[in-house]
Amino acid sequence: MLDTTPLTSAVDHFADRLRAAPQSRLQRGAAAEALALARELSLRAQHLEDPEAEPREMPDAGMFAAADQITVAARDLALVLQDENQLAEALAVVAEAQKRAGV
Repeated sequence: MLDTTPLTSAVDHFADRLRAAPQSRLQRGAAAEALALARELSLRAQHLEDPEAEPREMPDAGMFAAADQITVAARDLALVLQDENQLAEALAVVAEAQKRAGV
C-alpha cells in the first residue's frame, strides 16, 4: 500500500497557513489559489477512480472554506493514488500552489 502521508502532511501545512492568514491575504489570491488546488486534486481523484465518468467541479464555498476544501480533496486523492509517480506529481502541484498563494 502506498504511503500518502507526505501528501496529507503537505496539504495540512498549507491548510494551517491559510487558516492563519489574514483576510486581506486570502482576498489577494491565496483563497483563489487554494480553490484551484482543491479543484485540481479533486479532478485527479475522480479521474483515477473512474476515467470514463464526467468530472464534477468542486464548488466555490468561499474564501474561509478554502483550507477545508484542499484538505478534503487531498484526502480523497490519497485514497486512490496508485504509485509513487502520482504521489510525486500531487506533491509538486501542492508545493507550487502554496508558493503561488504566498502562505
